[in-house]
Order: sequence, then structure tokens, then C-alpha cells
Amino acid sequence: MTADSRPRTAVWKRVLTRDQIYANMSLYDISPHDILDNAMASSVDIQKSLPLTEATYFIMLCLTPKPKHGYAIMKEVQTLSEGRVNLSTGTLYGVLKRLLEQGWIARSEQPEDSENGRERKSYALTDLGRRLLSAEINRLQALVAAADQRPAGALM
Repeated sequence: MTADSRPRTAVWKRVLTRDQIYANMSLYDISPHDILDNAMASSVDIQKSLPLTEATYFIMLCLTPKPKHGYAIMKEVQTLSEGRVNLSTGTLYGVLKRLLEQGWIARSEQPEDSENGRERKSYALTDLGRRLLSAEINRLQALVAAADQRPAGALM
């Protein structure tokens, strides 16, 4: 058989989007192990991201009740930290850029964002950001609980 006489078969590679994959799936295509593996991978990723820097912690903490713009974040971080953390604009926007890239926060469209014809960028915590912040708060509480177990005079 020569190269020209062999049957030709086309190899088709098709890349499906996530939506196309999920549209063709049923619950029977997902095992409990898949769900558990996905949940464990998320928790591992969160644990790898801890501890948060003090600036990151306070920025994320001030976004918990509602989205805020940069200047409001700077002021609230200063208040929450009782004046210990004073963010420069360079530090603030550097942290915000990193948090956006990591998916911990997202830009938020707020009606009050454009005052006096100037558009403001507001930021809000994502679900991942909330889980990360919660994990950091739990970590910090565990540290304080360990210190509380020491006899009163032992720490001084």
C-alpha cells in the first residue's frame, strides 16, 4: 500500500468552552469525588495564600459591608487599624491591582461613582475574597486563642 492509497482520516480537535461542556453534562457525569477534589483544591489554594499582609487584610476587611472607591478605602483602613496603617496611593493601588488579578476583588459599578462628572472606580470582595478573608480571620483567632491559654503572667 502506498502513501497515497491509504485511507485518510481526519483528526479533529475541538476546544469546548466551559459553558459548552456544562451544557452537555448531567448530574451523572459528576462524581462525589469530583466535588470533593474541587472543594479540597479550593481550600488548599486558600491556605497557600495565607497569611495576608496587614495592608491586604485591612483593605479586604473594609470591603466586607459594601463596595468602596480608593479614597474611602484609604480612610477606612486608617480608622480600622486605629491609625497604625496609613496607605499611600501607590501602596493602595498596587494592592488593589494584585487583588484584582488574583480574583479576590472585582470592580463594581455604583451609581454614586460618578460625582461632578468624574468617574470613580469602586471595588467589591468576590466570593473567593470573602472565603480568604474568613480563613485569615479564623487563623488570627486561633493565634489569639493560643496566647489566651498561657498563664496571665507568663507573657509579660
